[in-house]
Amino acid sequence: MLKKSVQFLLGLMICHQSVVFASGYRVPEQSVNSTALSSAYVANANDVDAAYYNPANMSWFAAGMSAMGDMTYINLPAINYNDNRSPALNGESEVENFLIPHFFMISPKYHNFRFGFALTFPDGLAKRWEDPFPRTFSQEFSMTVAEANPSLSYKISDRLSIGLGIRLLYSKATVKSNGVVVAVPAGALGGGQPSSAEYTRITRDLDGDATEFGYNLALAFKPLQGLSLAATYRSEVNLDMDGDGTLSASNSFPNNLIAGKTYQGPGSVSIPVPAVLALAVAYSFDKATLEFAYDRTYWSTYKDIDFNYPVSLGQPILTAAFDNPVAKNWEDVDAFRLGLTYLWNTNLTLMAGCGIDGNPIPDSTLSFDLPDSNAWFASLGGKYKYSEQFSFAAAYLYSHKKDRAAINNVLNGKFSGGGSHLLVISAFYNF
Repeated sequence: MLKKSVQFLLGLMICHQSVVFASGYRVPEQSVNSTALSSAYVANANDVDAAYYNPANMSWFAAGMSAMGDMTYINLPAINYNDNRSPALNGESEVENFLIPHFFMISPKYHNFRFGFALTFPDGLAKRWEDPFPRTFSQEFSMTVAEANPSLSYKISDRLSIGLGIRLLYSKATVKSNGVVVAVPAGALGGGQPSSAEYTRITRDLDGDATEFGYNLALAFKPLQGLSLAATYRSEVNLDMDGDGTLSASNSFPNNLIAGKTYQGPGSVSIPVPAVLALAVAYSFDKATLEFAYDRTYWSTYKDIDFNYPVSLGQPILTAAFDNPVAKNWEDVDAFRLGLTYLWNTNLTLMAGCGIDGNPIPDSTLSFDLPDSNAWFASLGGKYKYSEQFSFAAAYLYSHKKDRAAINNVLNGKFSGGGSHLLVISAFYNF
């Protein structure tokens, strides 16, 4: 069951906002530098967090062994839903607040090799609704994906470097819903029976987790003085989640035509963490570096959610609500990012960025678990070198989600107010 919840969760988000942060439930901002530059941080990823964003660049990292720790505060404002059919179907999601840590490390050079490590949270989502109609589908959808990512770089020449890493992902999710649905429409049995619609209350409370592996690849090329080109690829990882939970459907009312039932036990589902390809170019002139980054997230592998249980649920309402495959049919998404880094003086570095991001969810499968939409975002930040060994930094990013209307078998209305605020503080230490 938990799997079911997780799949819905994944379907839900993010982010950044992600839906916290980007399209779907992917969270690109995993460090103070990437946040300050709106994730235009691939070709010019030249700090300790290159261990995650472009391990090939570790070959040119100037310092010896270095470590970096971040703390990110994320605020997701309430999302409003206004239904065209009745104000009784309107709703407002809960405001969400999170504190998320990150850690990065790069080793000293060993001949032409360098080792790195990153602990990040690259995917996740959280959405809670307490109003009756939205709660029927998503009283709570929450998912956390943590990634441990050891990496290695090899410097082929002074102009070319390659990198690779192993992705170890641990995910945990919770899903809850609670609402009243039509069990038997009026007249559905023929002869005018039932004379009025039968209703039933359906609930679910699921939890589960998974541990899976993937890989990442990186290439860095410096063909000219001041010019850097880069490409990175993070593999798809399918989260085969197992868990336990409770599903229930009450006796239908007012005439009790369908008996209620409760299922308690295990369940499973497979949820994709999509592959991501990033291509970037950075050019340095005087004290400034400008980077343009493009990435494509391969959400099209997310076709449907299919939950599995060891036995039949044995009740038509439970089966229809929680066991039948649910189409998602997500689409691949492109994002475009621009970042500027400026060396104000030998101690102070300033950063700013902006970008646009699509969303993978078609109108036909949009729902309350992840009311995603296209977004634009802007950011700024700075890093101060306190001494040869110690530096600290801070960054802020604002993401604005466009209002979105949709009509499908669940929705006939409009979502508004989506977005996110990210504030990051960080400390660096060179050993």
